[in-house]
Amino acid sequence: MRTVVLTMKASVIEMFLVLLVTGVHSNKETSKKMKRPKFTVPQINCDVKAGKIINPEFIVKCPAGCQDPKFHVYGTDVYASYSSVCGAAIHSGVLDNSGGKILVRKVAGLSGYKGSYSNGVQSLSLPRWRESFIVLESKPKKGVTYPSALTYSSSKSPAAQAGETTKAYQRPPIPATTAQSVTLMQLLAVTVAVATPTILPRPSPSAASITSIPRPEPVGQRSQEMDLRSTTTYTSSQNRPGADPGRVPKEELSTQSLEPVPLGDPNCKIDLSFLIDGSTSIGKRRFRIQKQLLAGVAQALDIGPAGPLMGVVQYGDNPATHFNLKTHMNSRDLKTAIEKITQRGGLSNVGRAISFVTKNFFSKANGNRSSAPNVVVVMVDGWPTDKVEEASRLARESGINIFFITIEGAAENEKQYVVEPNFANKAVCRTNGFYSFHVQSWFGLHKTLQPLVKRVCDTDRLACSKTCLNSADIGFVIDGSSSVGTGNFRTVLQFVTNLTKEFEISDTDTRIGAVQYTYEQRLEFGFDQYSSKPDILSAIKRVGYWSGGTSTGAAINFALEQLFKKSKPNKRKLMILITDGRSYDDVRIPAMAAHLKGVITYAIGVAWAAQEELEVIATHPARDHSFFVDEFDNLYQYVPRIIRNICTEFNSQPRN
Repeated sequence: MRTVVLTMKASVIEMFLVLLVTGVHSNKETSKKMKRPKFTVPQINCDVKAGKIINPEFIVKCPAGCQDPKFHVYGTDVYASYSSVCGAAIHSGVLDNSGGKILVRKVAGLSGYKGSYSNGVQSLSLPRWRESFIVLESKPKKGVTYPSALTYSSSKSPAAQAGETTKAYQRPPIPATTAQSVTLMQLLAVTVAVATPTILPRPSPSAASITSIPRPEPVGQRSQEMDLRSTTTYTSSQNRPGADPGRVPKEELSTQSLEPVPLGDPNCKIDLSFLIDGSTSIGKRRFRIQKQLLAGVAQALDIGPAGPLMGVVQYGDNPATHFNLKTHMNSRDLKTAIEKITQRGGLSNVGRAISFVTKNFFSKANGNRSSAPNVVVVMVDGWPTDKVEEASRLARESGINIFFITIEGAAENEKQYVVEPNFANKAVCRTNGFYSFHVQSWFGLHKTLQPLVKRVCDTDRLACSKTCLNSADIGFVIDGSSSVGTGNFRTVLQFVTNLTKEFEISDTDTRIGAVQYTYEQRLEFGFDQYSSKPDILSAIKRVGYWSGGTSTGAAINFALEQLFKKSKPNKRKLMILITDGRSYDDVRIPAMAAHLKGVITYAIGVAWAAQEELEVIATHPARDHSFFVDEFDNLYQYVPRIIRNICTEFNSQPRN
């Protein structure tokens, strides 16, 4: 019996070795055949919501045509995951309606999302949502592997139905090599059993299925599944996303398993560019002190997509961008990047640097957001080696708020070398002291940190964010009398359309209203009726020709009462009146009332209009506010001149 047992033991060991060698050889052959898969960008449809995709960060390709209002978007810059991914990409400015590739990154949910109109998409407001996402250009991070197939929370997702590159979430199967390892363990167990002097039991064919040995799992798989199971708890089954595609479901969030991602301080939502002095005269030590201030600002501002974003430009002989607004989306990464900046050397050409920032830095491609004020902080050691006044004026007219920090100004015997005396006051947004800092010594530079952060975040006082194109309530007063005629009336409406297209239209920017008059007056639409340029242009196109007499004085009074009485206090009030004849009533008293109420009036006369009436109606000086055109077809020629006069008047306001 002992001989039989030993013989069986040897046979089992021999079989174990054969299986072991066979398995190793099989694994080698399998590894030889495996090739690194080529990354393909998954395609999604316009209606796919970010919340349906489980992946925390992914690159996808959107089709054309996702600007359609039926693809709902919730939020601005940071979007609720109930939003259309591609719709949000267009709203954010990363894509246009022709589609393309984007990078999507999931972030934590917010307590509220504010809707806005941007890039042809009207996003909606939402009080609360469990998860958010941001959209970036499709530039992969180094070392990050993006999925070629998206993982959806349901196999019946819209993407799956459309036949996209997708997979439903399920527990990965156990590889064949793992199953073989379990069988070998069983064989060893049998070997131990036969070593005892007992009757050898015959192994059951189902031993592999009833063994209590745990099945190995891929690393991290269990924790990932636990996270997915605990992401959200709904109050009822009816409130799950997708229950009603036209309505946002209400739901309560019980847990949040997503790792918090810094969103930034929403109370300081600005796009900030630091212009740092890299001239040779500054020296390495002072350049390092300058970088310490930048790092302190980056930390204090709480950088993030829903708050402030910051880029850095260094100037010397010529300016160069170290990183733009979208390069670093949190304070930690930004501070690390600041530490790596090295001094360029050269002269101190500040004017050239301001021109560079005005033309190149604040663009959508560099991460500029239309909803955030543009701010430039210029740091100057001593004085510039070129002039700054003209470059700064153009920057202000572009809506850029310029701050200056000057350190260790010119001594009395050095002032003869200063190219442009009083350069800081000529450059800053306003000369009231709010935008200027002067530091006597580089060792006192750190004291400007807190006041600087406080001022750049005080968006209500960033006066240069308001430009001639984004800060007015414009009321068109249109003559609809019989002498105009249907064809010419359509030409007048096209003239109104051409003027309107030049302005930035929204409920917080320029607003448009219109009145048509004959003997009577009619409010076509008020300032608060439409808040987007497409809606305004459509409303102008729908205005119907009235026909009748010409009571211009009564029309001015009507516009003051029905339009401008509802104008916002912080808006410039502009009335643009178009008429083709002499008024049947007196225009002097109504015009004077408009001027006294601060309404800047432009009078445009066509054909039989009376020149003296136009000059009475127009704001002083009349040569800048009244225009006469001999034919309706020539109205379009005056659009550039009117816009130029509006902006010249706006930009000539005192800067104190």
